[in-house]
Parts: sequence; C-alpha cells; structure tokens
Amino acid sequence: MLTIAPDIEVLARFGRALADPIRCQLLLALREAPAYPSDLADRIGVSRTRLSNHLACLRDCGLVVALPDGRRTRYELADERLGHALDDLRTAVIAVDADRTCADADADADEEGCC
Repeated sequence: MLTIAPDIEVLARFGRALADPIRCQLLLALREAPAYPSDLADRIGVSRTRLSNHLACLRDCGLVVALPDGRRTRYELADERLGHALDDLRTAVIAVDADRTCADADADADEEGCC
C-alpha cells in the first residue's frame, strides 16, 4: 500500500538520493527523458550492476518508477515536478569556501554541532 510521506521524510529521502554523484547523474538524465538501464549505464559510464543498485535506491526513495516496456524496463521520474525541483536546486546560487570540502564541514559539524 502506497502512502504519502510526511514533509520531513520526503526531504530526507531526496537528500539521500542526492548524496551520491551517480544518483545525481541518473536523476538529471531522467529529467531529460525516460531511459532504459543499459542506456543509462553507458551514458553515465558505470557497470549495469552498479547502476541497478542506484536505481533501486532511487525507487526506494520514491523518486523514480520502473515501467515495463515489452521485455525491457524503462525508468522515469516518479513525478514531473521532480524535474522542476532538480532544475531549481541545480541553478540555485550557493556560497562555498573553495578551500573546504563537505567532509571538512561534516567534521566541524560533529565538533561544533552546526552545518
């Protein structure tokens, strides 16, 4: 049975999906058009096994759906609004310190309780 997730859970799922560069590439590719796993693997440059694991994560997060297409399975974003959200996130202007990485910020957050 499908249910609507609370706002915080939706954001957490989206965050988990975006936390990996391969999943980001997949979401951006599917933003452009539905695709088959073999085409996505070739486009992104990863093995089909690795791609399958990332697609499973995106399905579990509720961001993509798998649609049977004859003997193949086609993937697409679960909701067209996700494409708009990805565009907004991609084009958002953020301030970053070029000398620091996300790992540095995570370490500081553990020590200081912020970030």
